[in-house]
Amino acid sequence: MSEDGKAKDESPVADNDVVEQTADTVVPTDDHVMATSSRGRIDTGVTPGMQIASAWSWRFLVIVAAVAVIGYGMQYLSEVVVPVTVGILLTALLVPITNGLQKLRLPRGAAAGITVVATIVLVAGLLTLVGTQIAGQFESLSTQVGEGVQKLRELARLNFGLTDKDITDAFKQLQDTITSGGALGQRAAEVGSTATHVVAGLFISLFCLFFFLYQGDRIWAWLVRLFPRQAREKADSSGRKAWVSLTAFVRATIIVAAVDAIGISLGAAIIGLPLVSAIGILVFVGAFIPVVGALVSGIVAVLVALVAKGPVVAIVMLAVVIGVQQLEAHVLQPFLLGRAVSVHPLAVILAIATGVVIAGIVGALIAVPTAAVLNAIVNHLAGNDVDPEPPRPLPRRKPRVIEPPVEAAEG
Repeated sequence: MSEDGKAKDESPVADNDVVEQTADTVVPTDDHVMATSSRGRIDTGVTPGMQIASAWSWRFLVIVAAVAVIGYGMQYLSEVVVPVTVGILLTALLVPITNGLQKLRLPRGAAAGITVVATIVLVAGLLTLVGTQIAGQFESLSTQVGEGVQKLRELARLNFGLTDKDITDAFKQLQDTITSGGALGQRAAEVGSTATHVVAGLFISLFCLFFFLYQGDRIWAWLVRLFPRQAREKADSSGRKAWVSLTAFVRATIIVAAVDAIGISLGAAIIGLPLVSAIGILVFVGAFIPVVGALVSGIVAVLVALVAKGPVVAIVMLAVVIGVQQLEAHVLQPFLLGRAVSVHPLAVILAIATGVVIAGIVGALIAVPTAAVLNAIVNHLAGNDVDPEPPRPLPRRKPRVIEPPVEAAEG
């Protein structure tokens, strides 16, 4: 094209000279992927950028497929995976007790057995305490619930313009939905099946707890020996870093849950609410589910105050719940957990959602410690340890010493 034609094609307001220039960091090259054939080396036309993109793409697809297969396997075997995981969490919490009993000259097996039995007795005692309190205050509580429902009906009539007939029809429709079409029998069957699975999972967790406390080092050494020789050192150090993170998380969560339960129970007792022990235990259990558990347990405490004492006391109870939870969130957790097991809040929410999808409430309980463990392992393998520790060597079998024959020894 002539210079005049080129000048006509150019925009009179565009910076046309930039087309003729080249950035200083650009290295002129025409490298393409070369393939060997019977006719010699030919240019496939694939640029280096496309080659890099394709290499990343297929590796990413393989990783996604592997994660999907592992997730499906865990969901399919959740009735085994979840109890084993619960057993690991209990082991991280109770292993200091077993070690302390062993230091008192008790055999390791006996120390592990005493720890398991003491845990069962403690949990059974707490459940008995809650049941006794509920049974003792059931009559007064039912009366207070009736009064609270009446108050809610009055609030709905005044604020939303609902009549008593509208509220009664809504309750009747809900009752018909539950009892019609065999739904009640189906729900009962589901509850029975769930109870059976819970009991079976409880026994699996207790067996795992005993053997993890008794022979945890041997089990871990056996698992590490399943890896290739070149990968055993990294596998062992990653597992030990994960165990440090898990024990720190579980023990700190226990302390935080205890502080929450004691603080909110004291507030409820001072206000004069019923079911103080039940509220404390609910808060203690809810503290193991970050964000969601604290919200649900706090709402329950406020609702009990609303039903039993009215809106003013409910506002006071809400202030107590918020104050205690702010104390543990901004003071206790950062002090006890530190940076070693820090997990981003977004990762916490996503982990809880994933745990609920896979295993329901139990999945929500174990989701955050699982995320903390994976975070520690990934950081260790990437060389980004917050506080790197030299890995301890694996326990090795002592070589057999062959004694020389008697004649050779005498000679």
